[in-house]
Amino acid sequence: MSSRSALWRALLALAVVALSLWITLTTPPRLGLDLRGGTRIVLQTEDGPTVRADAAATDRALEVLRKRVDGLGVAEPSLARSGERRIVVELPGLRDPRQAAEVIGRTAQLTFHAVTGEAQRPAGPAATNGTARVLADPDAPGRFLDLAAPVLTGDGVKSAEAVLDTTSGRGWTVDLSFRGRAADTWARLTGAAACAAPGDPARRVAIVLDDRIVSAPAMQTGVPCGSGIGGGSAQITGGFSGQDARDLAALVQGGALPVPVTTIEQSTVGPTLGAEAIRASAWAAVIGLACTGIFVMVVYRLLGVLATAALLLYGLISYAAVVALGATLTLPGLAGFVLAIGIAVDANVLVFERAREEYAALGRAATGRDLRRPLTTAFGKVWSAVADSHVTTLLAAGLLFVFATGPVKGFGVTLAIGVVTSLLTAMVITRIFADLALRLPAVRRRPAVTGMAGLGRLRTRLTRRVPRLMAHRRRWLLSCAGLLMVALAGIGARGMEFGVEFTGGRVVQYTAERPVDADEARAAVAKAGFPDAVVQTTGDSDVSVRVRESGDGEQREIREALTRVAGPVEVERDDLIGPSLGGELRTHALLALGLAVAAQLLYLTVRFRWTYATAAVAAMTQDVLLVIGLFAWLGKPVDSVFLAALLTVVGYSVNDSVVVLDRLRELRRRGGGVPLADLADRAVAQTLPRTVNTGMGALFVLVALAALGGDSLTDFSVALLAGVVLGMASTVFTAMPLAVALETRNPAAAAAGGPSGSAKRQRAGGAGADRNRSGAVV
Repeated sequence: MSSRSALWRALLALAVVALSLWITLTTPPRLGLDLRGGTRIVLQTEDGPTVRADAAATDRALEVLRKRVDGLGVAEPSLARSGERRIVVELPGLRDPRQAAEVIGRTAQLTFHAVTGEAQRPAGPAATNGTARVLADPDAPGRFLDLAAPVLTGDGVKSAEAVLDTTSGRGWTVDLSFRGRAADTWARLTGAAACAAPGDPARRVAIVLDDRIVSAPAMQTGVPCGSGIGGGSAQITGGFSGQDARDLAALVQGGALPVPVTTIEQSTVGPTLGAEAIRASAWAAVIGLACTGIFVMVVYRLLGVLATAALLLYGLISYAAVVALGATLTLPGLAGFVLAIGIAVDANVLVFERAREEYAALGRAATGRDLRRPLTTAFGKVWSAVADSHVTTLLAAGLLFVFATGPVKGFGVTLAIGVVTSLLTAMVITRIFADLALRLPAVRRRPAVTGMAGLGRLRTRLTRRVPRLMAHRRRWLLSCAGLLMVALAGIGARGMEFGVEFTGGRVVQYTAERPVDADEARAAVAKAGFPDAVVQTTGDSDVSVRVRESGDGEQREIREALTRVAGPVEVERDDLIGPSLGGELRTHALLALGLAVAAQLLYLTVRFRWTYATAAVAAMTQDVLLVIGLFAWLGKPVDSVFLAALLTVVGYSVNDSVVVLDRLRELRRRGGGVPLADLADRAVAQTLPRTVNTGMGALFVLVALAALGGDSLTDFSVALLAGVVLGMASTVFTAMPLAVALETRNPAAAAAGGPSGSAKRQRAGGAGADRNRSGAVV
C-alpha cells in the first residue's frame, strides 16, 4: 500500500469516525412505536358517492386527519401517505386505539340546522323528508326533533376548543368561532331562532355530527330577535366529559373527511414492553459483540485485536448513519443492526485467512522485513469475494425495504446500512490499523504475534490431507434431497401457521396481575363467546389471545373474561390486521422470496457462469425450504419478522457459496490438469476455516439475541440460527457437488473456464490477464 493511498484512507476513516461521533452525541434517535410505545393505525380511503379515492383525495384526507390528531394532544405524531390510498398514523404514547380510531377515522360531517318542531319516532336512526331530517333530541330521551336543511357546515368553523366552564356550571363545553360569511350565517340562524316563543322547539339550533345531534341549545332571552348572536362565536354544551369535549373539538377543528376511511391495520405497544425490548437488544448487542471480539482475538491475535477495534467503530458508524438518515429504529431494525456484526466479521475473517495463506506461500524470509506484504496481497485477492457477498446481502435488504411493511422495513434499512458500513470498516479501517501496527519494530521481530505466521490447526490438518468430498457427491446430493423431503413433508402434513399479518385478525398480548394457567385462560375466553380463539401464555403472567378480526367491544369482553381468572390485566400489545391487507402481505411475501431467488441467480450468473450460479441458488433455495419446514414441524408462526429472517438466510447462504465458488474459480485458472472434483475439494478445504470462523461470529450474536431478545425476537433468532448452520453445510454438501456435476455434464461451460481457456486468456496477455487475476468475471 503506497504512502499516498494510505494517507487518503486514513483521512477518509478519520473524517467518517469524527462525523459519526458528532452525530451520535448531538442527534437523538428516532424510535419506532414498538420501542417507545404507542399506537399505529393504517387507514385506507374508499370511494365516496361523488368522489374517487385517488392520491389527491387521500392527501386532502391526510390534512384533515392531521388537524384531528393535533387536537388529540399527542406528542410528536406522525402521519404519512403510503401508496395511493393508504395513510399511516403513528401516535406515540397513546395506548387506547379505540379512542384514536373513533376520532380520526370518522367522516365527521358537521352541520347546523334550524329546528322546525318536534317529530314522531323515525323508522331508522335518521329519516329525511325532502331536505328535512328527524333526529333524537339529546336533552330528552324518547323525543325527536324535526330539522330543516343545514344552513351552515363545519367548513365555516375557524377554530374549536374544549373549555371547562366553571362560572355557569355547564362543565366541559366546546367553544366555536366562525370565519368570514359563516359568522354572518350563524347570526342569521340564531336571530331567526330567537324570534320563536320560549319553550317552542323552533327556538333551538341543532348542531349535528354525522347522524347525531350533539347539542341543541335554545336561544337565551338576551339573544335579540333577527340579529342573533354576533361576533362569530358559539358554544356547544351537552354534559361532556373532558375527553369527550376534546375529541369533539378535534373532529370539528379537522373538518369533514373528503372520502370515507377504514382501518385495515392497527397496532398498540405499551411503553414498558418497548423499554424492555431496547434493554434486551442492547444487552444482546453488547454480549454478542464481546463474545465475537474475544473469539476473533483468540484466533487471530494482533489482527483480531485490530478487527475488534474496527468492529467497535462499525457500531458507532452504523448507528450514526441510521440517525443521520432519519430512519426509524424499530425492534427488527435493532436485530438487523446486531446481525450485521456477523457480516462485518465475515470480511475481516476472509482477509485474515487469506493473509495466512500468503504468508505461508512467501515464507518468513520473504516477509520478515515487511509483514504488510502478505496482508496487502490478501486485501487485493479477497475483494471479489467480499464484494459479491455484500452485494447479495444488499439485494435481500433491498427487497425487504420494497415489499415489507411497518417495522420490518426498519430491518431492511439497518441491515443495508450495516452491510455498507462493514465494507468500510473491514476494507479501510482495519487495513489502516493493520498497516500502522505492522510497521512497528516490535511486531516485525515477532511475526507470530500478528496471527499470520500460522495456518491454524484446522487449516493445517486440511492442508496435510484434503478430504475427498466430491468423490461422494451423489451421496451428499441424495442426503440433502432426503432432508429436503422431510421439510416438504412437514409443510404438507402440518401446514404453515401463518401469523395474523398474513391471515388477518387480531392478536392482543395482556399482562395479568397474577399467574394464570393457559387452559384456564382458554376456557374463560371460550366462555365469553370466543371458542375459536388461540390463547397462549408466556412466562408467569403474560397471556396472548388471537381471534379473527374483531372490534373493540369484543376485545373488552375478552379482557373482562381474563380479569375474572387472572385479576386486572393490562394491554401490552394489540395488533389488528384486516383480511384484505393480510392477503396482500402474504402475496408480497411470496413475491419478495421469488424475486430474491431470481435476483441472486441473475447476479451470480453475471459474476460467475450459469453452472455456478445455479448451484449457489439451489443451495440457497434448499436452506430456505429447510427453515420453513423446521417452523412447520415446530408449529411456530410465520409472520413478517420471519420473512425478514428468511431473506437474511438468503443472503447468508449465498455468501458462503460465493466465497467457495470464488476460490474454485481461482484454482481453475492455475489448476493445470488437476480434475475439477479435486479442485473443488481443495476450494472447500482452503475456505472451510473462514466458513467456520465467520459462522461462529454470527452464532455468538444470534444466540445472544435468542436468549435476551424476548419473545418477539426468539423465533427470528431461531430461524437465523438454523439458516446459518444450514448455509455452512449446504455450501459443502449441495452447492459444490452440484457445481461439479453441472460443469461435468456441460463440457462447453467447463472448457470456457478450464485450464485451456485460462491458458488462452493468459496468452492474450495485457489488461485481460490482469482482470482475471484480480478476480473479475471469467
